[in-house]
Amino acid sequence: MGRAMRRGMARIPHIPDDALEERFVRSSGPGGQNVNKVETAVELRLNLNRLDMGEYMARRLATLAGRRITQDGVLVIQAQRFRTQDRNRTDARERLDELLAKAAEPPPPTRRATKPSYGAQMRRLEGKKLRSGVKKLRGNKPPAD
Repeated sequence: MGRAMRRGMARIPHIPDDALEERFVRSSGPGGQNVNKVETAVELRLNLNRLDMGEYMARRLATLAGRRITQDGVLVIQAQRFRTQDRNRTDARERLDELLAKAAEPPPPTRRATKPSYGAQMRRLEGKKLRSGVKKLRGNKPPAD
């Protein structure tokens, strides 16, 4: 069971159809004659301004996505691992879902400040006195009474 499952399922916002845009472009890299003719790479663009998400999730998504978010608030995911449009489209959607799920995870619980008990404070001070006495005995002159 993962961390997100233990703390409760993260709420991934609904993505409206008009917020998503797919563009097919030519893949870079090796691929023979096919690479120069067929547009198999997918550029998935999600307009984050159209999503209904909380402030925490928006900040976390911006941190996780980094330079993949444009100044206009559009998240761009490029997928070109596979040789077909369909598999690249599926890959881009899966990567988008993973990114949104990670951003929607609730923040870890913060540490609650506690105060040491009276007994613990006294034991600490007693230990400091003992240590101080040991160090005083190390001096060149005899201890003053």
